[in-house]
Amino acid sequence: MRISRLYTSTSLATGKQIELDEDNGHYVRTVLRLKKDAQVILFNGQGGEYLCTVTEVSRKAVLINVQQWNDRTVESPLQVRLGLGISRGDRMDLVVQKAVELGVNHITPLLTERCVVQFKGEKKPQRLIHWQKIVQHAAEQSGRTFVPDLPEIDSLQNWVGKQQGLKVFLDPYAETTLTALKPEITNSSIEQCLKVTLLTGPEGGFSNEERDLAAAAGFIPVRLGARILRTETASLAALAAVQLLWGDFGEDKKL
Repeated sequence: MRISRLYTSTSLATGKQIELDEDNGHYVRTVLRLKKDAQVILFNGQGGEYLCTVTEVSRKAVLINVQQWNDRTVESPLQVRLGLGISRGDRMDLVVQKAVELGVNHITPLLTERCVVQFKGEKKPQRLIHWQKIVQHAAEQSGRTFVPDLPEIDSLQNWVGKQQGLKVFLDPYAETTLTALKPEITNSSIEQCLKVTLLTGPEGGFSNEERDLAAAAGFIPVRLGARILRTETASLAALAAVQLLWGDFGEDKKL
C-alpha cells in the first residue's frame, strides 16, 4: 500500500511530535481520512524524508510523531533552471507542475513583451503563492525530497544576465539542436554537476529585441524539431530532452 507523502515547512527530527498546518491537517483529516496510528511520509524540501505515525486526528489538530529517517533522493545529476515566460491560466499551471515532475531545480516566471497576463493589485502575490503550492504538491506526488525554488516574478531583461551554465532559449526558427550542445561540468562545494538554463517564451513567443537580448547574454537559440510547438509543449519537451541527453532518464533507478 502506497503511503501518502506530505511537504511541510516545519523542522523535522526523529522522535519529534509536530502539529500539521491547516492545509495539511485538512488533507489528512478530510481527503485521506486517516485515523490514529496511520502512517504518512513527511519531508521539508531539504533532502531525505521521515516515516511518521498519526497520533491524533481531531477538528482542532492533527498530530504526527516523526519516526524513521530515510536518506533518499531521486534528484537528477543535471541541474536545470527554467525561465518561463508567463502564459495564461491552466497552461502556466501545467508547465509548473510537470516541470517539477521532470526534475527542474529552479523556475522563474518571466514577464515578456508578448505576455498577455496582467497582474493588478493583489493578483501578483496571489498568483505566485498559487504556483508555489503547485510546486510543493508536484514534489509530493513525484517522490522528490527537494522542493524546486519558485521566486518572485522577474523581467526577462533582469533575469538573463544572472544565469550560468549552458544557456539555451527555445526558438522554432533556430538552426542549432540540443544534440549539438553539451553542458560543462561545474564544481560545487558538494559535488560535480552539470548545469543547464532553459528560457521559454509565452504564447506569442519572443520579440526580435528579446531574442537579441538573450543572445547577448550568452543564450543559444535552439529548435526542437521541424514543427512549431505551443509554449507548454516546448517547455516540457525541452526538459524531457535535456534529462535524456545529460540527466537521469537513461538511468535504471527506481523509487
